[in-house]
Amino acid sequence: MSTNFIHDNFLLENKYAEELYHNFSKNQPIIDYHNHLSPALIADNHVFSNITEAWINGDHYKWRAMRTLGVNEKFITGDASAQEKFLQWGKTVPYTVRNPLFHWTHLELARYFDIYELLNEDSASKIYNEVSAKISTPEYSTQNLLAKMNVEMVCTTEDPTDNLEHHQKLASGNGKLKMSTAFRPDKAILIGNEGFNDYLNTLAEVAGVEIATYADLITVLTKRLSYFHENGCRLSDHGLDQIYSVSFTESEVSNIFKKRRKGAQVTDEEALKFQSAILIFLAESYHEMGWVQQFHLGALRNNNARMHRILGPDTGWDSIGDLPQAQQLSDFLNRLDSSDKLAKTIIYNLNPADNEVFATMIGNFNDGSVKGKVQLGSGWWFLDQKDGMTKQINALSNMGLLSCFVGMLTDSRSFLSFPRHEYFRRVLCNLLGDEMKRGELPDDMEWIGKIVSDISYNNAKEYFNF
Repeated sequence: MSTNFIHDNFLLENKYAEELYHNFSKNQPIIDYHNHLSPALIADNHVFSNITEAWINGDHYKWRAMRTLGVNEKFITGDASAQEKFLQWGKTVPYTVRNPLFHWTHLELARYFDIYELLNEDSASKIYNEVSAKISTPEYSTQNLLAKMNVEMVCTTEDPTDNLEHHQKLASGNGKLKMSTAFRPDKAILIGNEGFNDYLNTLAEVAGVEIATYADLITVLTKRLSYFHENGCRLSDHGLDQIYSVSFTESEVSNIFKKRRKGAQVTDEEALKFQSAILIFLAESYHEMGWVQQFHLGALRNNNARMHRILGPDTGWDSIGDLPQAQQLSDFLNRLDSSDKLAKTIIYNLNPADNEVFATMIGNFNDGSVKGKVQLGSGWWFLDQKDGMTKQINALSNMGLLSCFVGMLTDSRSFLSFPRHEYFRRVLCNLLGDEMKRGELPDDMEWIGKIVSDISYNNAKEYFNF
C-alpha cells in the first residue's frame, strides 16, 4: 500500500468498506443539489489566476482556523499578496489536525492536482508555485474542475432579484454540465432586518411592480417564482434560525407590513406573524409548482458585531444556535400537510443535539406518496465532517430509513470542495462495512452495495428529477 497520507483506502478500515466504496460508490456521478458557487464563473468557464483566488479567498472555514492560530487579518481578508496568503495557510494546515480542514486540504490537493505531499510551512512555497501554474491554465477552468470530479449537476442559490442570465447562458451551450438554481427569498421574509425596505425597493424594480401593500408583495413573489420556474428552477432554499409558524390573520399581516413599509420598527411578535404568513404562502407555492423545498435551520449568525461591521456577513463569525425547533416545525409541516400542500421537503439541522428531533419529525409527514418525501438533510456547515456525518447517518438510520437518503452536497462557495462527496462516501462505506464485518449487517455485498449506490447518486437523481 502507498505510504501517502491520502491513498486508495483512506478512511476505509476493512475489506467490506473497500469493496463498497470502490465498486458501488467511487465512480457514481455527483449531483450537487445545494451550493453557493458563482454561476457567472461557471457560465464563463473562468480560469483562476492562482490557487489563492480559487482556494482561500471567500473560504471562511480556512479563515477561522488561521485567525485561531494568530494569523493577522492582513493575510486572510486583507491586502497581502496571493502568495503571502497561501504561505500563511500552509503554515496553518499542520495545526488543523482533527479538524476536517486537514483531511479536505489533502484530498483536494490530491484529487485536483495530483499532489500527495503534506502541506506545511516547508512545502507551501513549492506547492503554491506548482498548483498556481496548473490552475491558471484552461485545463483547470471552472467547468473542467467540475468535470474532474464527475459532477453531473450543480444547483446554485439565487435571490428572487437575480435575472438568471448565467444559467441561461450555460443552458444555451452544448456542454455536458447542467446547472440549476434554488430560489432563496429570505430577504423578503425577515421583516426585522435593517435593510428590509431597501431590499423590497430593489425587488419591486426588478419585477416592475410597486410594493406598497402585503398583497403587492405576494404578487411580486408570485411573478418571480414563475420566472424562476420558467428558467428551470425546481428547488427553493431557506437559511433560517428556525421555522416560523404562529397563528395570524390576513388583516394583521397587512397592517404589520404597512407599518414596516412606512419605516417603523415591528415587534418580535409582529415579525413572527408576518414571517409565518409569508413562509406558508411560499411553501404552498412550491407545492403547486412541484418544487423541492429546503430549510437550513439552527445557525446563530454574525455573533461578532465589531468584525461584522468591518467585513460583513459570511466572513467567519457564525456558530451553532440552540433555538427550540420542534414545535413550530411540527406546526408548519402539519398545516401544509392538512391542506395537502406539503412539497417534497429537506430539513437540515445544525445543532447535533437536535438530530433525533429532526429525524423523528420527518417520519410524521412521510405519507407513502413519494419515496423519502420529507428528508433529514446531510450534516451541514459545522457538521459536514466525519463525526457530524456519522451522527446524522446514525440518527436517520435509527429513526427512519437511511436507504431513502438523497446523500451529500457541498454547500460551498469553492470550486475545489467537491471531494467532500468522496469524503462522505468513504465515511458511509466504512460505517456500513464495519457493521458487515461485525455481522450486524448481512454479508450481502450486492444488496448493501445497492443501498450505497442509491445514497451516492440514484436517490438524488430520482428525488430531484433534474
